[in-house]
Formats: sequence, structure tokens, C-alpha cells
Amino acid sequence: MTFKGLEPWRKTLYVIWLSQFITMVGMSLVVPFLPFYVRDLGITDPDEVAWWSGLAFSGPFIVSFFLIPVWGYLGDRYGRKLMVIRAIFGLAISQALIGLSQNVEMLFFFRMLQGVMSGFIAAALALVSVNTPREKAGYAIGLLQTATASGNIIGPLIGGSLADAFGYRPLFFLVAVICSVAGVLIIKMVKEDPATMVRKSEQHSLFSNYRYAYESTQIRVALTTILFAQAAVMMVQPIFALYIESLAPNETLIATLTGAIFSVAGFFMVFSAPWWGKRNDVKSYRMNLTIALSGTAVAYVAQGFAQSPYHLLPLRAIQGFCMGGMLPSLYSYVSKHTELARRGGIMGIASSFQTLANMVGPITGGLLAATIGLRMNFYLTGIVLAGTVVFVRLFFTDVQETTEEQVSPIDPGEI
Repeated sequence: MTFKGLEPWRKTLYVIWLSQFITMVGMSLVVPFLPFYVRDLGITDPDEVAWWSGLAFSGPFIVSFFLIPVWGYLGDRYGRKLMVIRAIFGLAISQALIGLSQNVEMLFFFRMLQGVMSGFIAAALALVSVNTPREKAGYAIGLLQTATASGNIIGPLIGGSLADAFGYRPLFFLVAVICSVAGVLIIKMVKEDPATMVRKSEQHSLFSNYRYAYESTQIRVALTTILFAQAAVMMVQPIFALYIESLAPNETLIATLTGAIFSVAGFFMVFSAPWWGKRNDVKSYRMNLTIALSGTAVAYVAQGFAQSPYHLLPLRAIQGFCMGGMLPSLYSYVSKHTELARRGGIMGIASSFQTLANMVGPITGGLLAATIGLRMNFYLTGIVLAGTVVFVRLFFTDVQETTEEQVSPIDPGEI
């Protein structure tokens, strides 16, 4: 593979895209099937399976919520590429350890360790955002989202078939190898633009970054939107496989069926994310988010009425198309409101809010499934997303094209 003749920012974008795609293929080999792995580790009661699945999903996010802003801050000081490499190999190590789990307690512990060691997507976002021209930020972050979506298409399809053939435990070791390959690719092919490195005199403290985010109304509103929208989406994640199983109790290749249906949303995100990204560079963020959040809300509520797994297919397609306009739009918006010297730190804070949502959502979803049933998760997800639409309409403002100096809400030399 050659990237000769490309502008440096495009080369970085495409190599990180490929690495993130490889990583997400590996991760999605196993993540949709964690409830089944929980059962393999000895948990048989359906309510306990739902509860432990929620904890297992949330494990990495409990600690990474606090650490991702730190990694972003260190990336601004010592290099974003270094943080990407650290994260990808940390992910590889943690996946191998998860494969060695002998009980659900070990699974939960190693998933928390994953949160300590990884943070790859946040690091990749920071690296791409600082190396991309401001006027192309929406396109670049939207394209990067397709790596996640593409991986989420292929991974569950492959993972479901491999799980039915060989079991769940070997998949974690395969993921460790896949992540290591992606790490080597980044080491060899990505060169960080020296012009994006922050001079020592311009470096900011971690506390200063939090103050910057808090004092910017635009960033503060975007962070709140990330939190509620992502928490709603993640409420369904840990119980989705169990929901499909409840709709097809006699299906023998349940992992294969789950993987196929799970992939539909990712397939449509692949096509929609760049489209949303280009719209964000020229159109209203507020309107785009309103449409994307509303469509996702309707799709989730409708899934709660499904009577067959196959009823989920068109609804997952709508969900995927609309979700392609959610997080990429919000990250692009945050990037455009952040000065270059803080970009890694602020993107890390934004990612930490997504991480907080990834922690709260699955635990809430698992608890709800164990107490009031699986279908209620889909209805409540739609309600929370609808509330987020109202929040966006009331408080969200569109990007004002300004200089880097103008987007800073405080004097960089204050702290």
C-alpha cells in the first residue's frame, strides 16, 4: 500500500483510518457477544447475565473517564502519535488478559484494566484533528467515523461465525493480534507534523483545559449533548444480543444472527458519516444534529415493538444512517471551537464525556433489563434522545468561523 503524492494531513488521516478500521474489526469480533461470554464464565440466571453484561460493558469506561483527558493533555505535551501507539498496544494487552478470565469478576477487572491502558479512538481523534485544516475538519472526523462503522459491520459478522465454530475465548486472543498489527502500521507509516507540536511556552495545564471547556458555552453545550445522546444509545448495547435471543428462542446459530443484525447499523453509518461531515462543513450543525438525533430516537422506539429479529433490519438501517450524524458532528464542532495548542486536551475531555456515557448507559440498561424487561430499554432510549433534541434546539449555536485566537474563551497565559 502506498500513499505517495498525498498531502501530509490526508496521509495521516488515511493511515489512522486503516488502523482504526483494523482495530474496530477486532473489537467488534467480541463486544456484541459479551453476554454469551458471561454465561460461559458460569453465570446462568438471566437477570444476573443482564446485570453482569452491563458491568462488563461499562468496566473500561469507569477508569478511562478520568484518564482520557490526562492522555490528551500528555499528547499535547509529548506528541499525539505517541498516545495513539500507547493506546493501541494497551488495548492488545488487555484483550489477551480478558481471554484468560476464569470468572466474571476477572472479566470485569480486566475490562477495567482495558480502560486504564487504552483510549485509542480519543487519541486518534486528537491526532487527526490537529493535522487537518480547519475547513476540512468535518470531513476528516466524519471519514474517521466510517472506520469505526466499517469495523462494526465486518467484526460481528466474522465474530459471530467464529464464535459459533470455536467459542468465545479464542476471539480475545485474535483481537490482541489484530490490535498489535494496527500498532505496527502506525509506527511505520504515521509521521506527526512538527508544526502541530505545542511549544513549551504555549503548553497548558490539565486544570486550564477543564476551565477552558467550562468557560466556553459552545463546548459546554456540546459536552452535555455527547453525554446524554451516547448514554441513551449505550443503554441497549449490553442487552441487544439477549433481545434478539428473546425474539428467536429456537435459533441455533444465535451469535451469527446477532452479528449480522448488529452490523446493519454500522453498514449505514459507513455511508452516512462522510455525508454528514461534508454537510457540517457548509451547513448548520444545529439542524443536522436535530435531524440525526430525531431519526435515531424514532428508530430505537420502533425496535422495541419488533416481533421478529428480521423486523430490526430496516430499523437498524435508519438508526445507523442517523447515528452517522451524531458524534462526528459533535467532535467536529468541539474541534472548531478549540485553539490548536489545546486540541488534544479538549478532545480528550470530550472523549471522557463519551466515556462517562459509555459507563452510565450499559449499567442503566443492564439494570433496567433485569428489573422491567428488555423492550423498555428501547423505549427509554428513544425518550432520552428526544429530550436531547429539545436541548439542542434550545441551547446549541452554530459554528462562527473565527481565527484560532478568537476561539479561546480565556487568555492562554492566565494559567
